[in-house]
Amino acid sequence: MTDLLKQLRPEMTSLLDCFSTPAVLLCADYTVLAANQAYRRAFGDGKPLQGRRCAEIMAEAGFACQQSGNHCPLDNCQQTGVDQHVVHSHTSGNTQIDLYPIRNERAEVVYFLELLNVTPADATHGTPAMVGQSESWREVVRLIRRVAPGDAAVLLLGESGTGKELAAAAVHQASHLSHGPFITVDCSGLPETLFESELFGHEKGAFTGAHSRKTGLVEAANGGTLFLDEVGDIPLNLQVKLLRLLETGTFRRVGGVEPIRSRFRLISATHRHLEKMVAEERFRQDLYYRINTFPIALPALRDRLDDIPLLAAAILQRIPAAKGLQLHADTLQLLGQYTFPGNIRELRNILERAALMADEHWILPQHLPLALQEQGTPPKQDNHAKISGLDAIVPLADLEAQYLRWARSAFGGDRRSLAARLGVSERTLYRKLDALKEAHGLE
Repeated sequence: MTDLLKQLRPEMTSLLDCFSTPAVLLCADYTVLAANQAYRRAFGDGKPLQGRRCAEIMAEAGFACQQSGNHCPLDNCQQTGVDQHVVHSHTSGNTQIDLYPIRNERAEVVYFLELLNVTPADATHGTPAMVGQSESWREVVRLIRRVAPGDAAVLLLGESGTGKELAAAAVHQASHLSHGPFITVDCSGLPETLFESELFGHEKGAFTGAHSRKTGLVEAANGGTLFLDEVGDIPLNLQVKLLRLLETGTFRRVGGVEPIRSRFRLISATHRHLEKMVAEERFRQDLYYRINTFPIALPALRDRLDDIPLLAAAILQRIPAAKGLQLHADTLQLLGQYTFPGNIRELRNILERAALMADEHWILPQHLPLALQEQGTPPKQDNHAKISGLDAIVPLADLEAQYLRWARSAFGGDRRSLAARLGVSERTLYRKLDALKEAHGLE
């Protein structure tokens, strides 16, 4: 490190303070060479930072780098020599990390510039942080980062309970309209007779019971983001009025004459198959193309079971009855085997119930619903029961192939989770599955 400090040019350390976000120069051994004022304010503890490992500094500030699947970008940067851009999720928030290799005149990497941007869990609108480290969730975060700075209409797709409203809020928070309003329209919860009035507002006397002028949600979203949740449930006869609004940026209140202009960012979400609805003429094709500029598909929880420890920890922090409670390892194992048809919403309900059932520091398996407890109980068999229909001694390789076929089809999670359940490394599992695919046609 002493040699690197001698090589470090004064202008490099001065350059760090040009960044408004936390910035730090690192050695290949993870120690800090220099840090800017923003980094010291965000992560400093009053002690000198130079010479200390960045992971130690971050951990003391409440952002453990290796927590729950977070991957160090410096490792990948040293292996590949290219920039790294990752999101570290913590129960207290998200940290966007951009890491750049700095080379000398001989094109050798001598140190690394790291820029950090922390989003607290209780940021704008009290929305929880985007928690998750599975590859499918990382892709969602990458797409949000890509689309947020512009004005393109975003369409969020996925099953109910997968976090579409959370993703919509994340797009809004990362956009240039983040200081404006974030207005949610629950398209499935509005009766058709009230939908137009709620969306566009009405004038006094426009209909029976309209005793005063009402400002609609579209007008309230001016200067911010309009989030149409369950857009597939908008009545067909009102879709043309919504399309006209999106095309012209103007609307009229019910009973009104003068056009009103409203400028907003549109985000829509649905669990429905809109393309099929268009083919069945239950959703306007022109409206579909207008809202589908940038689609983002959110994965079901069963496809990101590796994220359950992080998700559960974040959810427990937001449940008053769960204060001081932790999930026992056996409880986490049971949760990791469940398919969660209700997705993250169901996980929250399960944890809220379990927190009320727990008496001490641990949420134990017996605090979970009976269906989850029973899935971890092996079926009773007598000592002479056949194994998977076998009625003769077979080579161990054939038995392993048969078992892996069954495990791959029966397990609802990804391959990393399956490898952990089988007690082997992910690389070993990939090798075995690839070998079986060639030898036995395993898909």
